[in-house]
Amino acid sequence: MASLKSRLQHSFTPAALRSYLAEFISTFLFVFASVGAATSAWKMAPAAASDPSSLTAIAIANAFALSAAVYIAANISGGHVNPAVTFGMAVGGHITIPTAVFYWIAQMLASVMACLLLKTLTVGQHIPIHTIPSEMTGFGASILEGTMTFGLVYTVYASRRVAAVGGVGPLAVGFIVGANVLASGPFTGGSMNPACAFGAALIGGSFKNQAVYWVGPLIGAALAGILYDNVVFPVQATDDSLRGVSDGVGDI
Repeated sequence: MASLKSRLQHSFTPAALRSYLAEFISTFLFVFASVGAATSAWKMAPAAASDPSSLTAIAIANAFALSAAVYIAANISGGHVNPAVTFGMAVGGHITIPTAVFYWIAQMLASVMACLLLKTLTVGQHIPIHTIPSEMTGFGASILEGTMTFGLVYTVYASRRVAAVGGVGPLAVGFIVGANVLASGPFTGGSMNPACAFGAALIGGSFKNQAVYWVGPLIGAALAGILYDNVVFPVQATDDSLRGVSDGVGDI
């Protein structure tokens, strides 16, 4: 009980509150840019879903936006910008459960507000929703999203280990997401981010297949954290220098 109380108190320190704000701002900027790029693609070409150039543009926007979003929050909150990344870090013990819950709240609110602002400013323009094609099963889509999120969270873990080499972590994280969008755009939309999928679904008015964008990414993130910390680089699990400020925040 005392330990739980201590963790809850830690979740309301000034440093923790700053980290929640950092996650909110970074997630807002990322979702605004990534969903905005998809919205622009649909505006310019209604058949954007079948246009390779639109897919490339959206992938580049995701890579650039995420790299910037991670970079600006890395020294404050760890630059998660994604509930799946937060979950993977919690599984690895790099962030406490109460703090992870507040990260989730900040990320979800930021995504919803970014999508709402996009819809308002574009005068009701269609907000693209992550969907799967009729020939694909929800199970297959979950596996695809989980595999991509595994790669994303594994990259985040590796980036924390090599951060001292030159701070290229945010670029690596952005690159893997951009590449995965290119690989999966026509099949799942390449979400890898439950908050982004939720915000677009809420404002877009459809939660069809929403479970795909939660179950797959969360499982993939957990597996990445467990594998990296316990098999590939087990020393990391006991390296306090990678735990950030009091297990709440960290660098990428």
